[in-house]
Amino acid sequence: MGIDPGIAHTGFGVVRVAGNQMTAVDGGVIETAADEPAETRLARIHAGLEKLIAWHEPSALALEELYFGKNVQSAIAVGQARGVVMLAAAQREIPCFDYTPQAVKMSVCGSGAAAKRQVQQMVGTLLGLPRPPESDHAADALAVAICHAAHSPSGPEIQISAKPKEALAQ
Repeated sequence: MGIDPGIAHTGFGVVRVAGNQMTAVDGGVIETAADEPAETRLARIHAGLEKLIAWHEPSALALEELYFGKNVQSAIAVGQARGVVMLAAAQREIPCFDYTPQAVKMSVCGSGAAAKRQVQQMVGTLLGLPRPPESDHAADALAVAICHAAHSPSGPEIQISAKPKEALAQ
């Protein structure tokens, strides 16, 4: 399971790796309202992830590392969201793995400087989706999951050939 953490939009993406095949299972966004207190927003993210983890039973959870730009408040909020994501994983004894945004882009696009739209396009192509995910948060989470699968022990042998659910393209 890949996660693109954020206080307003936490993207999630689930891929299944079996032998040399990778298939997309699920993807989407947990959204919170800007007018809610931070603690309520974080509780919603945690509750949503608990349900997803219980449903999908992932063997690992991969997160995009915190990118610290110029907006300190935004970085703090993303850090808090990462914390509740890691807590949800720890409560189920699921190991967490971190990947830099550059490593994720390199795994999916072949360039650590790829644009968001390029990541969306490549995620759609690599997972055989009928069209790229509309949400860049869901696309980023799926990209993190792909990156983790590529770095797993069987990673170099993985060939992506999937016909996932239509819902993933939304």
